[in-house]
Amino acid sequence: MKNLVKVALAYQAKGMSVLPLLNKRPLIKFADKPALTADEIKELWKKYPTANIALKTDKFFVVDIDRHENGADGFSSFEQLPGELFPETLSQTTKHGGKQLFYLKRTDMALRQMIGWQPGIDIKAHPNNYVVVAPSEGYSWENKHPIVEAPLELVRTINQARITRGRTDRISEDLNLTRERNSTTDLLETIAVGLGDQGQRNKTLAALCGALFFRSVKPRLAYKLVNMANANSEDPLPQREVDRTFESILNREMQNGGG
Repeated sequence: MKNLVKVALAYQAKGMSVLPLLNKRPLIKFADKPALTADEIKELWKKYPTANIALKTDKFFVVDIDRHENGADGFSSFEQLPGELFPETLSQTTKHGGKQLFYLKRTDMALRQMIGWQPGIDIKAHPNNYVVVAPSEGYSWENKHPIVEAPLELVRTINQARITRGRTDRISEDLNLTRERNSTTDLLETIAVGLGDQGQRNKTLAALCGALFFRSVKPRLAYKLVNMANANSEDPLPQREVDRTFESILNREMQNGGG
């Protein structure tokens, strides 16, 4: 097999996080680690000259369309989705006859990975996930389109599916709990259901930040929780607005000595 080091270096030069693969398995530990440098790529491909190439889904995500053995036909599912959700972008065919669409992540709305978004369609978006890319064995680019930014409506549609997905329709609301509800109950439910109506989102977000700091949740973890609440909202706030509100409440807490 041809040594793909030059291609790997080209991806790295474009700002992509490159991984060497053997049989679709990474040859290095990569979770939460910085992207490989050009020199590191050269050394790795010298050591593993037949390695395939993968890219971490840290800057982009992939709409992964496939036909599964259990009968789920991603191509049929894709045809039923609104075409305007998917502007022309870079795409490739996969080793087993699938198709992958590449979209840049947005800066104004978070997107979380969702396996089984539609029958036969996965959204691969976790920063520590990866996809094999052409010209790795069995993979080829369908076009030379640049990777475009994901439409806002596509991200919203994926996020909304996360909220409604699952087995909540099978869970009874009739559990007779003897313990009383309290402010912590409201706090946890806000994280689960989101920030509420459009006109109340900022107010709810600020109250959520304050409630977390009042309970001495570490800022790093509090930030994760408020982003979870935003992602679970029907109409999430832009990321810059979440960050602005979070930093404002955090600064106020620090000025008050955390008390």
